[in-house]
Amino acid sequence: MSQTTESSSGGAKIVGKGAATAAGPGPDIMAASTLDGNSVISSDGHDVGSLKEIMLDVNRGRIAYAVFSSGGFLGIGNKLLAVPWDALTLDTDNRCFRIDATAEQVRNSPGFDKDAWPSMADRVWASTVHQHYGREPYWSSDRTCDVSPTGAIPPEGVDAPESGGVKL
Repeated sequence: MSQTTESSSGGAKIVGKGAATAAGPGPDIMAASTLDGNSVISSDGHDVGSLKEIMLDVNRGRIAYAVFSSGGFLGIGNKLLAVPWDALTLDTDNRCFRIDATAEQVRNSPGFDKDAWPSMADRVWASTVHQHYGREPYWSSDRTCDVSPTGAIPPEGVDAPESGGVKL
């Protein structure tokens, strides 16, 4: 029996038996290192690369991108691709990631060299990557709160719907 879990916060989907057969914390919460080297399979069934890095947006506490190596032969001539995390599905039965793109789309994806990484915090660069994969930028759904950098609630308070909109 296959189960599918989809994150409501824009995360990667999970398919397969997953937690029903997992010994340990996975697959809903996993160490990033356990995913290193997992194959990436295109929507048309081709192995298009392997996972190399999971990039964190440290300020937001979210996964921003998966970086995988694609093309080349024995690591020579390959390029790195940053993919929005929500464009991937973790297939726990086959221990791979599935990307919501064909092999041809992956071949035509904007990539970079291992020695010349882009500035992934650059919103112009990031928007083009999200657009290429048909994804809404992950930060566009961020909720903001008028809390000071020190964490203090401002004197005028914050509207809190869960508390009936009462100012704290």
